[in-house]
Amino acid sequence: MTTATLHAATLSQVSRKKRITLAVPLVIIAYLSYIFVSFDVVGLSERVNLKNARTVISDSYSYKTHVAQDNRTGTIAISVEGERKGQYPDGTAPDWVRLGDATMIDLGRGHLITLGPQVSYAIPGYGLVTARPDGTGVHAVFPEGDLPDYINASKNRVMIATDAGRFTITRARAEVFKYSYGWELFFFTLDSRYYGMGLFELAGHAVGGEATAIWHDFWTNKMWRHGDVFWALFETLLMAFLGTFGAAIVALPLAFLAARNFMPLGLFRFAARRVFDFLRGVDGLIWTIVLSRSFGPGPLTGALAILLTDTGTFGKMFSEALENVDDKQIEGITSTGAKPMQRYRFGVFPQVMPVLLSQVLYYLESNTRSATIIGAITGGGIGLLLTQAIATQKDWEEVTYYIVLIILLVMAMDTLSGWLRRKLIKGDEGGH
Repeated sequence: MTTATLHAATLSQVSRKKRITLAVPLVIIAYLSYIFVSFDVVGLSERVNLKNARTVISDSYSYKTHVAQDNRTGTIAISVEGERKGQYPDGTAPDWVRLGDATMIDLGRGHLITLGPQVSYAIPGYGLVTARPDGTGVHAVFPEGDLPDYINASKNRVMIATDAGRFTITRARAEVFKYSYGWELFFFTLDSRYYGMGLFELAGHAVGGEATAIWHDFWTNKMWRHGDVFWALFETLLMAFLGTFGAAIVALPLAFLAARNFMPLGLFRFAARRVFDFLRGVDGLIWTIVLSRSFGPGPLTGALAILLTDTGTFGKMFSEALENVDDKQIEGITSTGAKPMQRYRFGVFPQVMPVLLSQVLYYLESNTRSATIIGAITGGGIGLLLTQAIATQKDWEEVTYYIVLIILLVMAMDTLSGWLRRKLIKGDEGGH
């Protein structure tokens, strides 16, 4: 090859590299432009509601106490989160509510509300808002001037939302909502004799023989339902366990049919591999929907969905592991006169078992997360409670509680699977 030819070839390669270098940014720009238009990024930015986002975040670590007056009878009802399960007994109230002929509510920082035939709200920096609700409407009187943004008033409804709380007046009811930090009634509800006790006081009662009663009141908490929640966690873990190990048990013998060095007949290998492709090609959520229509909702349906999907995945991985075994070890076992099952037991399984166990334990950890979503569809496990809490659009502290438990469960499964891998696969007795 002449020098001129080499020079021409070099120039051609340089030119080709330049074209590729220029083409890559153009492709990326075109792809990003497509996403910008197809995903309606401009419309998404217009639909974002930062106020709702702040409300959701604040609700995750706070709770609201609901004080309601029936304007027809004058009766007062006080409850946490507006639920009957969290209602204060008659004649009792939190320390910032003073019951009487005229109920006084101190929201703090000078925000004072009075309930009675005439209701009022003293707002620092603005003035006194009064209203007399009756059958003809809400007759409200405001300080002179334009109404601030946090007041929304009409003939039949007045709503005042300040940083201290929210006050709503209609013809039938006058309601006050006060937000406070924490998860109220998390340990004991208002009807428990242990409500409001400190840690040392509870410890004293426990030492005095009331440990069972304390645990009962906590476990049967009607607001937070700890017993139901932990049973749901167990169901989620059971779905993942049954589905994962059931898939491993089914996939292992089928993997021998798909392995070239164990199944000489190509027709059987082809059929086994296509079965694996079909099972893992259909997403687990699709299997969940199909099975729930066939067998009805429940944790077992979720476990079957995991089993079907993972059977296809395990079958492919197990067959590949079997095809990579060392034939010399099998031949050595055969030379001793071992029977076929003995050759598999001592010549095949010791080689592939570390890989198989590692994959099964990894998928068990992963399926613990997947079982949460599957449970939301099949109506079982912690996923069902999570979707119910989200659907209410009010108890975001419960949503946070469930999410924290799911994260702790996944962390526990990660630690457990790592420990099992060290014990079963590496034989690490020291745990290091």
